[in-house]
Amino acid sequence: MPAVSTVDAVFRTEWPRLVATLTRELRDLDLAEEAAQEAFLEASRVWRRDGPPDRPGAWLLTTARRRAIDRIRRAQRFDDRLAALAEDAERQPEQRRLVDDQLALLFGCCHPALEQDAQVALTLRAVGGLTTSQIAHAFLVPEPTMAKRLTRAKKKIRAAGIPFTVPDADRIDDRLASVCGVVYAILTEGHASASGPTLLRGDLCDEAIWLAETLASLAPDETEVRSLAALCLLTDARRTARFDASGEQVLLADQDRSAWDAEKIRRGIGHLLAANAGATVGPYQLQATIAAIHASADRWEDTDWAAIVGVYDVLVGTGAGPIVALNRAVAIGERDGPDRALPLLDELAEDLSTYHYFHSARAELLVRAGRVDEASVAFDRALEACDNEDTRRWIRRRRQALE
Repeated sequence: MPAVSTVDAVFRTEWPRLVATLTRELRDLDLAEEAAQEAFLEASRVWRRDGPPDRPGAWLLTTARRRAIDRIRRAQRFDDRLAALAEDAERQPEQRRLVDDQLALLFGCCHPALEQDAQVALTLRAVGGLTTSQIAHAFLVPEPTMAKRLTRAKKKIRAAGIPFTVPDADRIDDRLASVCGVVYAILTEGHASASGPTLLRGDLCDEAIWLAETLASLAPDETEVRSLAALCLLTDARRTARFDASGEQVLLADQDRSAWDAEKIRRGIGHLLAANAGATVGPYQLQATIAAIHASADRWEDTDWAAIVGVYDVLVGTGAGPIVALNRAVAIGERDGPDRALPLLDELAEDLSTYHYFHSARAELLVRAGRVDEASVAFDRALEACDNEDTRRWIRRRRQALE
């Protein structure tokens, strides 16, 4: 079935372009998605019979426009959308317009008037091309629940008149930060799932990387955009080493670094170097720098903890929250020993009382300091605060080792 394989191969590239262009022309995200779906279904039939066209993207756009016109006519909605669509029906958008369309789609899906869970779901649906079922599975909710979430978000877009446009120059930095925040939220859930049976969600990691690199290709001169792409790649490069053959979690200190993905590290470093050439320094850039320092160490013992602490010092100075302060304290523990780090953790106890990583990190430092009884209590607190079964197994194993 070579034609079906061809459709699958072009889907990742052409879906966001197609939906973005149709959303601009139709000013209706639902209609754009439906027309795009019908175009791909038609491609799976026609390309099987006749073979793929020379320009798959142009074929899909023309077909989707025709399907959209048919839908508008069936619904008897003879408004300005139909006239605008007919005017553009045979004209291929210029490359700059295509870039702007895709950026506009991202900005619309990540509009600050929407809740972040809705922003994430819309981005995965409209830009990533995931089905409602796939998104529901990724976030461990029933499919009807996710369908209602998407429907509510689209209704809010229509009711509030949320535009799918590139913001004006004086607002684009804030809006780009919102888009980056959505991609980072997808990465975080994929890399360290807050709940459910597994800690690592590879499907979401893949989506975060693809979205980040797509955004970097659309806005290559934006420092934090390139930095986010670097952070996604450098973080995910360790994916296969994070669990052993039995499925048990493996800490960074004990990972087989030969199993790290060298190609992702190379791409990540490339994005970071491009970001470092800019005039500004942002939080994603600093986090990516820390990930790059880890990636450059052949062994845990070779890690440049002084450099990592230095970067965390700058990151804390940007107003980052208590989790960054926790990571800085752990790095200081590696550089200077547990007795220097534990008082820093004590200062964070109130803010992070329900955060299981705080309690497990404190437990590990207490073990190194020889305070085993206190470490047992800290591991118990970590178990109480943790909902992820992979992490709970690791905490139980560490707790039992003390006995």
